[in-house]
Amino acid sequence: MSDLNVPLTPLRFLGRAAEVHPGKRAVIDGDRTWTYAQFADHTQQMARALRASGVRAGDAVAFLGANSAELLTAHYAVPLLGAALVAVNSRLSPEEVSYICKHSSAVLVLGDGHLLEQLSGTDLAGVRERIEIPAQDGSSRQAGGTVPFTDFLARAAGDDTQYQWEVDDEDRVIAINYTSGTTGRPKGVMYSHRGAYLNALGEVYHQGFAADSRYLWTLPMFHCNGWCTTWAVTAASALHVCLRAVRGETMWKILDEEEITHMCGAPTVLTTLASAPQAHRLEHPLTIVTAGAPPTPTVISRIRELGAHLLHVYGLTETYGPYAVCEPQPSWATDLDSEQQASLLARQGVGMLTSERLRVVRGEPSPDGTLIDVSPNGSEMGELVMRGNSVMKGYLGDPDGTADAFRGGWFHSGDLGVMHPDGYVQILDRAKDVIISGGENISTIEVEQALASHPAVFGVAVVGTPDPKWGERPMAFIVTDGTEISEAELLAHVRSKIASYKVPDRIEFRTQLPTTSTGKIRKSVLRDNAGDRVGP
Repeated sequence: MSDLNVPLTPLRFLGRAAEVHPGKRAVIDGDRTWTYAQFADHTQQMARALRASGVRAGDAVAFLGANSAELLTAHYAVPLLGAALVAVNSRLSPEEVSYICKHSSAVLVLGDGHLLEQLSGTDLAGVRERIEIPAQDGSSRQAGGTVPFTDFLARAAGDDTQYQWEVDDEDRVIAINYTSGTTGRPKGVMYSHRGAYLNALGEVYHQGFAADSRYLWTLPMFHCNGWCTTWAVTAASALHVCLRAVRGETMWKILDEEEITHMCGAPTVLTTLASAPQAHRLEHPLTIVTAGAPPTPTVISRIRELGAHLLHVYGLTETYGPYAVCEPQPSWATDLDSEQQASLLARQGVGMLTSERLRVVRGEPSPDGTLIDVSPNGSEMGELVMRGNSVMKGYLGDPDGTADAFRGGWFHSGDLGVMHPDGYVQILDRAKDVIISGGENISTIEVEQALASHPAVFGVAVVGTPDPKWGERPMAFIVTDGTEISEAELLAHVRSKIASYKVPDRIEFRTQLPTTSTGKIRKSVLRDNAGDRVGP
């Protein structure tokens, strides 16, 4: 690297925003509002306090909490010291948090009081202290064995160090994010400063962030560092509006009062927004980015009816969150009706500006190990693979797992899909969720979309269940919008949409579906615990 080159890092985004827009609103968290100058000052103070607490370059610092100004600040303060942030899923059990702290070798844990209190008596291995951040109203729970945040910050008294918004090596780890662990222990996914910088710039471009953008934090910051939006919003010198709990009434109140222009969330968040009693057609532009599960055309239509612009992205923890985007073509709006547009927008699309292209490859490589692309006919199914700056450095402490994930020189997602003639990719299922019935592959996503097209269906999940004749058969779990509807009526509706062999043998009505904290439906729970019916 030439001496004239500067290592890429998203730290520069905050340094620049404070230089160029020092008096502009940067963060709102409850009654607190910070300008960009104040945001930068708070970050420097937290970095000095971390240093005074013994944090050094190469260390890991864990954060267990909901979206807050403090968690946002940690995305800059921790890497200012050359350390890595481990933002932990706030819905994990104490045992799971313990494993992550041990595996990442975290030296400190910061977090919400009620969450730290749940860790009382839990062995966190090398964690030296548990530091409690204030609640949104400024109060402190004073959980036993924790250090109050004010005492933590006081450690920086007398230290006037101003850390530079830079990094010595752009390949240094900026964050470690843990996978859901649905097939065993979660894996620690390592993000570099370079990858975070480039992915954030991709978000700025595709989401359309500008200095006057106002972003509502409906997406957990712990999830892939908020899809790198913790850094992207700052890169645009836009406004972060923290939201600690996603509720329909609260979202609509902030959307209207702050004239929010951008938000992100899984399809379940979109459903909560569209079905809230306060829902109404928007009077200002709003871009909603969705991912985490393929949105149904029905959900897409509901959001568009509110006057919002919906952007569908696709990615994994291993790809810094979004890697691909279903980039709309101008002709879709002029040549297609709403239903046709919604169907196209439900696809996963093409690689983002800062990503490599998205490929769909066959299961068996060529004799020399080269991956072979499926035919771009929209029907031959293969696995989605990715590579480049928007893909992780690797799994922490797992060279074998890393090598397996990157076999053939591309990251293997485990998602199965097709390549359409126009170059857009569409996921048909996770490899583990495809139902093989009588030798035929059934996409649970296709069946779910057929069910969701009925107006009475509020939520839906389809899984495979053992069958003595066919091997597996589809079973559906349905949450209705309160409308009385029978199993027979829904099955008849599905038969009008898809082939008869794909139609579920059984529908179980439920009051709710089990989800992860990021809105993904936990199909493993449904497969393991299919109980008696609730409802009609």
